[in-house]
Amino acid sequence: MFFFLVLCRGMQASKSENTKKAEPFYWLSVAKQKTCSEIIDEARNVLRTVGTRRPFTPTDGQRKLFGSGSLRGPQNRPPSVFSLHASSFDLAESRPVSGVRLSPLDHKPVLITSAKDEDSSVFLPKPPAEAAEVRKVSTARACLYRTSSLGSLFSAKVVLPDQNKEKLDSEEPAMMMNNLGRSNNNYLAEQRLYTPVNDKSRELIYNECISISESEDFMEGTSGKFSFQLRGESDQMKKPGTNSSWPRSSGWKRRVTGLEDGTRINEWEEEEVFWRIKILPILHELKKKDNIENLCLACTKLYQALNEGNMLGKHFKRRSELLKILYRLVDIDSDPLCLKLAKIILAMKVDGKNLLSVCKLAFKICRNEKNDYIVQNDRLLDCLLEVLRNEDLHKNNEALLYCVGAIKFMSGNAVLLNEMVNKGAVEMLLQLMKQINNVKENDTYFSNLGHLLVQLTATLRNLADLPPARCQLVCSGAASELCVALEQRVNDRDVCTYIVRILSKLSSYSDFCAALAACSRCYTLFLALLNKHQKQQDLVIRIVFILGNLTAKNNQAREQFFKEKESINTLTSLFQTYYELDLNAQTWYHDGEGKGKNHLKHPSEAEDVMIKLIRVLANLSIHPSVGATLAAAHRVVELLVTVLEYKSIDDCEELVINAATTINNLSYYQVESSVLQDKKLHIAEMLLKLLMSDNMDGVVEAVRVFGNLSQYHEVCDFIMQKKIYKFMIALLDSKNHDVCFSACGVLLNLTVDKNKGAFLMEEGGIGKLVDCLQDFGPADWQLSCLICKTLWNYSENFTSAASCFGGDTDTLLVLLTSLLDEKLVLDCNLDRERRDSHKLHWEREFKPVAEKLLDRIQSHHSFLPAVPITPF
Repeated sequence: MFFFLVLCRGMQASKSENTKKAEPFYWLSVAKQKTCSEIIDEARNVLRTVGTRRPFTPTDGQRKLFGSGSLRGPQNRPPSVFSLHASSFDLAESRPVSGVRLSPLDHKPVLITSAKDEDSSVFLPKPPAEAAEVRKVSTARACLYRTSSLGSLFSAKVVLPDQNKEKLDSEEPAMMMNNLGRSNNNYLAEQRLYTPVNDKSRELIYNECISISESEDFMEGTSGKFSFQLRGESDQMKKPGTNSSWPRSSGWKRRVTGLEDGTRINEWEEEEVFWRIKILPILHELKKKDNIENLCLACTKLYQALNEGNMLGKHFKRRSELLKILYRLVDIDSDPLCLKLAKIILAMKVDGKNLLSVCKLAFKICRNEKNDYIVQNDRLLDCLLEVLRNEDLHKNNEALLYCVGAIKFMSGNAVLLNEMVNKGAVEMLLQLMKQINNVKENDTYFSNLGHLLVQLTATLRNLADLPPARCQLVCSGAASELCVALEQRVNDRDVCTYIVRILSKLSSYSDFCAALAACSRCYTLFLALLNKHQKQQDLVIRIVFILGNLTAKNNQAREQFFKEKESINTLTSLFQTYYELDLNAQTWYHDGEGKGKNHLKHPSEAEDVMIKLIRVLANLSIHPSVGATLAAAHRVVELLVTVLEYKSIDDCEELVINAATTINNLSYYQVESSVLQDKKLHIAEMLLKLLMSDNMDGVVEAVRVFGNLSQYHEVCDFIMQKKIYKFMIALLDSKNHDVCFSACGVLLNLTVDKNKGAFLMEEGGIGKLVDCLQDFGPADWQLSCLICKTLWNYSENFTSAASCFGGDTDTLLVLLTSLLDEKLVLDCNLDRERRDSHKLHWEREFKPVAEKLLDRIQSHHSFLPAVPITPF
């Protein structure tokens, strides 16, 4: 909250009022309640928040799972570098979903001979009733289902329906071949035992067996033969020279054609045709391994073909054979080829060890920044986001670790980073964080999930740079989730560092800052972290920066933080720690041990922490009760004064200026226990050093503090003794609003003492004040009002206008007359709101003082009676 500050001296109406106390430059008005906009305008930044740069985070030179600054030792973290081969994949695990080898039957089947046996626990196999069931059954088993439905008698081999259908469904072809363990002729001979004599059925079985045989031939290294023709194929496919693609009205969409008379091609048979016509030729290309470019092209064609035939995913009969071929190609050391392979393998929805291996493969590819272009073109991000969206956290936490690690590497690329935002990566990462936050500390997965959380938060840190991502983070409640994760992982410095990096970025924006301030425990959490990691500069500086952002614009946040237990003591303790570190560093430098090293213009690590700490104190001091308490806190004031004592503005400009700003804020509070009152002369001496520097920002800040301190007679005497008033008069030529305003404030307080008024004429101050009034005039009614008040105080003891204002009298008369012409000064091209504010300042501040000053100048009497002016 800002305060209206009356900038005038009390004026005497008669001799009986000569003893009336003069009002100081910055005087807290309680006479009239004003609107917020008026208060802010009138405060003229007397109480000000302090801005600063966000802590710099250097980019790691190399892409690693854990950054160079990680505290995780090699033995306590998953590796960033590893080798991947075909043996890294589990071939047995690549079978279709629920693929389980059936145990051999150790009893003879019981055939149902009457209705009485219908309740028996053993049933004859029946054909699948649903199309979905048809899709799942293996080809060889399908023959048995069809024969049983025709009422044929079984031999000693019967498939019991008590076995889970899914176990039958997903038995892989390769495994089936091992189980059969016989040649095609033996296989056909045996099939005749179970199948009625039916040419159509036999033809169907024969064709299926050829398909299996050809797959075997391919796996053995021989080329498959495509000279057969299934019943039900279109005439177009039989004609030479026609398009070999499977004719459909809507692409290679799976459909069930029924089992009428046992001759129509069902869904599986359709898949077999597609496999042999579309997929096998591509697999033969992959088998050649002649050059990388051709292999990459073949992989691209393979992915497109699989997608066309709806064969991506788990429910694909030949999935096992295909994956085994792809796994073998991983041994070829080529990132472009491995990228193609990873994309297909991920699209096949592998899990377990294979999911881990393929995520490692993607991680390995993304680790090389040179691969960003091919990663972008092959849309690997889509596959990884699919893993992020669907995989189980507990079952696949290590795979998710490398998956998110790969996404983290991608987020270092601007194009891929924008793509992530557009594809909903922010929401997915936050959802994963919520799942991790739900895991309790005593859970066996808790420690391992910390590794994953490092990757996740590092990715969010990169995403936080983009405005759309920031909006999503605010809307998705990221502030509360980040605080929960921070609280749970308070002992994990890596996680804490990444989270505070995110918060330091996001808290620079008002919407997220408000959301973070609404997290009631965030202040307690930040203080706990500061106390725990007091000497971890990279962590401390960001937490303090966040606190500075929270207290910059929110008065409730200032009060809430101040009320936290040991909040100010924690800040001062940190200040003392880093002050000592900086002092030791200075001693090392000046003793010659730093000889030959350039003195850095930017702040050192210790200085940067102190800059952020002082900023928090400056922001807190804006709150009335908090500011008054801090002004009476010996340790706070002593540390601020210490900065002015041991640091020159050339050593660290931002630190010194911030210290002066905080002293200025605290000097505003006129409380009996104020430590500043006791140290006012010492502070004035320190400010003199700053005032004489070549740094204009430092000069302005020193002048502002003198404006408050010049309320005290001792300080006014110090200003006159050290001839500081000459410097204030010289600043009137700066042509800068704020500089002139602050300098004029000091001059106003000096003119309170009638014995000190003559200095204005001696140093040409009257002419400079008139010039300021002419230069700024209607552009700054507050400054114009301040000038008129200074001239009024100065002219109090003069009997004639000429002797008072000298050669500037006529200029001042004309100037005041024109500035009091309402039509002239208020006829400006401003919008309505600004014009109303402009008029308000003119009517309430400038006009009353200017009219009375004009009346005094126009009087030709030898004695100019003093006219009282009430505070405005």
